[in-house]
Amino acid sequence: QVQLVESGGGLVKAGDSLRLSCTASGRFNSRYNMGWFRQAPGKERKFVAGISANGANINYADSVKDRFIISREKDKNMVYLQMNNVNPDDAARYYCEIPCFASGCLPTYWGPGTLITVSS
Repeated sequence: QVQLVESGGGLVKAGDSLRLSCTASGRFNSRYNMGWFRQAPGKERKFVAGISANGANINYADSVKDRFIISREKDKNMVYLQMNNVNPDDAARYYCEIPCFASGCLPTYWGPGTLITVSS
């Protein structure tokens, strides 16, 4: 089993920036792709961003492209999501996951999520 724990959420104002972090433990393997999904109240969980194991392949949802940046430390068990120019549509619980780095993939492992609230 792999355990994932997210951090960095909270209350932000529209236009602000923040960074989410995710730490993996347990039977984590640095060859795993990793990514982020989000789920707003009453809506389905959706892919946000993903990064391949070696960092060479990165994908974003259209709604966050050019505002969010996903990254990971080589050979380490952490992935980050830098969120810039946040808007009210970004309010959701954000989940770290393995092993998807593109949409259309169903993750195997999830973290409990970290909540982001956006005030306008």
